Amino acid sequence: MYRPLPLFIGLRYLRAKKKNQFISIISAISFIGIALGVAVLITVMSVMNGFDEQIKDRILMMVPPVKVYQAGGKLYNWENLAQTLEQKDKRISGAAPIIEGQGMLSANATNAFAAIQGIDPKYEGSVVPIAEHMQQGSLSSLQSGKFNIILGKYLADSLGVKVGDKITLIVPQANLTPAGMIPRLKQFKVSGIFSVSYQYDSYYALVNINDAAKLFQMGNSVSALQLGVKDIYQAPFLKETLNTQILPDFYMARDWTDENKSFFQALQMEKTMMFFILMLIIAVAIFNLLSSLVMVVTDKRSDIAIMRTLGMSSRQIIMTFIIQGLAIGVIGTIIGILLGVVLSVNATEIVNWIQVVFHVQFLSPSVYQIDFIPSKLVMSDLVHVAIASLILSFLATLYPAWSASRVQPAEALRYE
Repeated sequence: MYRPLPLFIGLRYLRAKKKNQFISIISAISFIGIALGVAVLITVMSVMNGFDEQIKDRILMMVPPVKVYQAGGKLYNWENLAQTLEQKDKRISGAAPIIEGQGMLSANATNAFAAIQGIDPKYEGSVVPIAEHMQQGSLSSLQSGKFNIILGKYLADSLGVKVGDKITLIVPQANLTPAGMIPRLKQFKVSGIFSVSYQYDSYYALVNINDAAKLFQMGNSVSALQLGVKDIYQAPFLKETLNTQILPDFYMARDWTDENKSFFQALQMEKTMMFFILMLIIAVAIFNLLSSLVMVVTDKRSDIAIMRTLGMSSRQIIMTFIIQGLAIGVIGTIIGILLGVVLSVNATEIVNWIQVVFHVQFLSPSVYQIDFIPSKLVMSDLVHVAIASLILSFLATLYPAWSASRVQPAEALRYE
């Protein structure tokens, strides 16, 4: 009457009789455990995806997709090199020179170490979007010969300066004078303040590239040529093309992943390890599922014997209990995915509400570079979690189903 019979019986066993409420409770715990495990795993992975995206975005606000260096540390005729590269590879969206150096900034009896970048405002916008993150002033204020400087927000705060204030820059190179070696220093005027992330806001300062050339004695050379890329994730492939096919031997290209390689590797490893650690939550629920199925098989020994007597094969008995276990796994996984999607989509708002209500701050921008919980739901994560949960659910059904198929009708019905 019922086809297929294992499906009908397996689903019917999900509803326990009154005398078997304990088994029903164990099955419910298994279902809830799977749902919560899946939801937590999806939510945590979405938050980690959000952190990954936010950090990459902030890094790329200051770090160009690709940099080209020349042997010896100084690059000459950058205009000709930029024109050649743009003609040979259409993935390049722009080019800008840069002079990189280090120095000590001094103001209000306070000193701070800084990474100095000499840039050309006319070209810089085609490589990095720093102009979009100016809190005060503008990038165009870095005019040649004006000796203006733009500071990161936290760097300006630590020095106690604002737009219009004077600041002294001291560089490691020394001048030889009759009094001996003295460090080279120059007074600059703060013409702007930018805000990207704590890492860069507390460390970076921007000056005009011609002013930087005079200060660091670069002459007509620059430190490197920055390249913009239409798709930033093509930067590693562009780097390989430049190094192997386009650039001469005395040039070398590096991409944005090289600049922070160990950091991104650590992020990826952390995400992978978190996936396996949180899978243990689902594994605990799967063990509950296994135990509940074992108890169901023990409780249904007489039913199994009767079904075998009526002609059900061992294969059909196995399928009956596999279907019962998979039904719990499938329903728990679906509910968990739905709950995980809801939590992932609203994670930022939920955490912000908790911070406001309880007056706490979960993230410090000095440590995590951001002060909110980001979240990015990725479809591939949903698929991977669902597949892992269903595979574990299936594996949990194999032993109880095999055990049920081994029940001997005569032995099971002896005392019935």
